[in-house]
Amino acid sequence: MKKHIEKFHYLTLDMDHFSHAQQAEMACKAGAKWIQYRTKNKHSTEEWIAEARQIANICDDWGATLIVCSNVDVVNTVEDAQGVHIEMADISVEQAREILGDSKVIGGSAHTFEQIKAVYHSGADYVGLGPYKPTTTIKYSVGHLTLEDYSSIIERMKNEGIDLPVIAAGGIKPEHVEELLKTGIHGVAVCSAINLADNPEAVYKEIYKKMY
Repeated sequence: MKKHIEKFHYLTLDMDHFSHAQQAEMACKAGAKWIQYRTKNKHSTEEWIAEARQIANICDDWGATLIVCSNVDVVNTVEDAQGVHIEMADISVEQAREILGDSKVIGGSAHTFEQIKAVYHSGADYVGLGPYKPTTTIKYSVGHLTLEDYSSIIERMKNEGIDLPVIAAGGIKPEHVEELLKTGIHGVAVCSAINLADNPEAVYKEIYKKMY
């Protein structure tokens, strides 16, 4: 069954002055309906689960979808987590699906059309495609994609009957949203442009207005 994939994906960030739960609450208050909990500094699965439960409660209160980045065990344990986003160095989409079953959302990651094709045939519900711009949030070992790259990949997907929502990712700022949407992508994922801003809520709302 095809699952609903929001157009605007908000990602939390490891920060000293705001917890992931605080970031999620800020985003939900600003209108977020899709929260991706992304952390790289948890020392144990138990820590991950505890924080994911906090975020899940916030998402439940605001009617938002919670996606956990990378950790299938957390999603399998926290019932109110709706899915997982698999980055390229993580386990495969097939392995995640085998563990989580058909009801959970599984997102994949790609940099090329060939990778999107593989993610699609692996059974992913959406794919993050990037990076579009330089970013410190995720360490990419590949070059940046241009608008022409996005347009070309979307066109090839249509020609080959690949019906998979594409979420542009990597260094995206408010001023990039409209040009990216014109390429035919489904939506965007944003992290640092919001979380490192002086007024994160205002930046979230600025992007939201461009998306909907």
